[in-house]
Amino acid sequence: MKKTFLFLSICLLLKFLPATAQQKIVPAAVVHELTALIDSYSMARENQDTVLLKAILTPDIDQLVSSGEWRLGLATAVEGMKRSSQVNEGKRTLKVERVRLLDPNTALIDARYTIEPADGSSARNMWSTFIAVYQDDRWKITAIRNMLPTGK
Repeated sequence: MKKTFLFLSICLLLKFLPATAQQKIVPAAVVHELTALIDSYSMARENQDTVLLKAILTPDIDQLVSSGEWRLGLATAVEGMKRSSQVNEGKRTLKVERVRLLDPNTALIDARYTIEPADGSSARNMWSTFIAVYQDDRWKITAIRNMLPTGK
């Protein structure tokens, strides 16, 4: 009796386990909204548009940049972004590669991040991961992680 119960329990577990591990399909409209958000972020960075940045970032924004600097809070993040754009001049490109919903109001967005220096030197090819939250009837960025692969 115990062996039969154990066998049936394992079978039920195996039947339902793969369903919980599957990736949820993100509606095309949501992918479009989140891609537009990242495009707005990129444009705001390119133009040093602090008004737009403040509109698309949450007050508790949390950013970790490739140099290891943590930028915590809206004022610190916006100032750091402005400073970084001035110091690391060049064309910035963010290309969304993947969007994943963690829940209906929280999204993970992975993007290729390229900075082509104004002096013509080699481009910096990085990755950025954004966490966006749906607040006040719109998506906003609440966290950013920039990574510079080492090739190891």
